[in-house]
Amino acid sequence: MTATEMLPRRFTVTSTRRDTRDTHTLELAALDGKPLAFAPGQFTMLLAFGVGEVPISISGDPARPEVLQHTIRDVGSVSHALATAPPGAVLGVRGAFGTGWGVEDGRGGDLVLVAGGIGLAPLRPAILRAAAARDGFGRVLLLYGARSPEEILYAAEHRAWADAHGIDVQVTVDNGPHAWRGRVGLVTQLVERAEFDARNALALVCGPEVMMRHTARALVDRGVPPERVRLSMERNMECGVGLCGHCQLRELFCCLDGPVLGYDRLAPLMARAEL
Repeated sequence: MTATEMLPRRFTVTSTRRDTRDTHTLELAALDGKPLAFAPGQFTMLLAFGVGEVPISISGDPARPEVLQHTIRDVGSVSHALATAPPGAVLGVRGAFGTGWGVEDGRGGDLVLVAGGIGLAPLRPAILRAAAARDGFGRVLLLYGARSPEEILYAAEHRAWADAHGIDVQVTVDNGPHAWRGRVGLVTQLVERAEFDARNALALVCGPEVMMRHTARALVDRGVPPERVRLSMERNMECGVGLCGHCQLRELFCCLDGPVLGYDRLAPLMARAEL
């Protein structure tokens, strides 16, 4: 166990942005001036001093490690303290931890990213990595589902990803008001209709567990090899270093063996209730 794993570094909040009703994005800078290098898909343990600590996936650009970015949903006392931290506030950071998406493994083929709700935040670094090396991939698709138009994350970036980098961005919502002119339905329906070379695709999936289970099955049914379907299992993580056991999934510890894991390993585990 190293000091980096157990002792938080001090970061200051340099800017905040409200994305949706209950979701905020924070940009942080290290007080010691040292950037925090990370791979797309990794997470940090983010500490609100005097309140508590939670695992949060990094949502920033891996090409800019001097800017640590987290998109946080305000759902509890710790996440509330973090999401509402004002510029100038000091937070603690441990990490980066866990496995990454391995975006480079998709070079030469199609890259399919499927997100549900705030699950787009852990995928954003993968999108930015793919955009920076766009010529190395065939089709790049982002299939995204949100509960309502008001809860679409990074809406202002979607057009830039499409126009500047040729990423096929498709969005659907569970419930759309009369003014909504986009798709209504489940994100799995986008998977069933999307055009990509399944046998040579790498698929990255993040969202609620039930959504990931059905999406992974839909991708495999399309012909994507199970080992080429990767899911982010950010379930019940608490310590980040495999000590507490909260995130154990039979023989796996999501914080150490994941959070990104292949569907070939996860399929038999996700099918077991209460595992």
